[in-house]
Amino acid sequence: MMNGSCKLPFCSPDQAEEVEEAAIFDVSREPVILNIYDMFWTNDYTANVGLGVYHSGLEVYGREYAYGGHPFPFSGIFDICPREASELGEQFRYKQSIHLGNTDFTEQEVEKILEQLGKEYRGDRYHLMNRNCNHFSGAFSQILTGRDAPAWVNRLAYMSTCVPFLQRCLPKEWLTPHALEASLAEQRGAQASNTAIDATSTTALTASSSSERQATWR
Repeated sequence: MMNGSCKLPFCSPDQAEEVEEAAIFDVSREPVILNIYDMFWTNDYTANVGLGVYHSGLEVYGREYAYGGHPFPFSGIFDICPREASELGEQFRYKQSIHLGNTDFTEQEVEKILEQLGKEYRGDRYHLMNRNCNHFSGAFSQILTGRDAPAWVNRLAYMSTCVPFLQRCLPKEWLTPHALEASLAEQRGAQASNTAIDATSTTALTASSSSERQATWR
């Protein structure tokens, strides 16, 4: 007999968040999971005083979606296999997962939501204090479940407003996870390929027009 709550199966006992049994077993709706990561070894020392550096991503329909910074004017949203810290980089260490609720949105609708969010959460608009990965997770979760991410996950953003130089002290790699760098490389490669195709087509068209003009002049 269940006691009214249960533990997420992929969390260790000291990491799991208790959730309502009805929410877990509501098979007609898709679970929405917040996956949280420690960033670097400093959290071993600072977490006990309530200050940690955390990355988060939101898991839904078998993929985990997160946000990172890059210098280009398009979406900074990327996805990884859930809880695969190795896809983020060596500075990231999986910490825990929290079941935030369930959603009625279909997988196709979720993709459209992410496309729209990508217009706001562009890579070149990333800001450690007011538009970071945890802000994205909270905004995405609000749409899917009506519930924000826990405040402690993004406490660093508040601390940064009090200590402005803190942002300059953080390594650049913390802003662009490896998975996002790989996604950027693919997008830039595709753009370069399309540019090359367009250039070839334009050259061929110009050459053809020139030949036609020469034939006319003759």
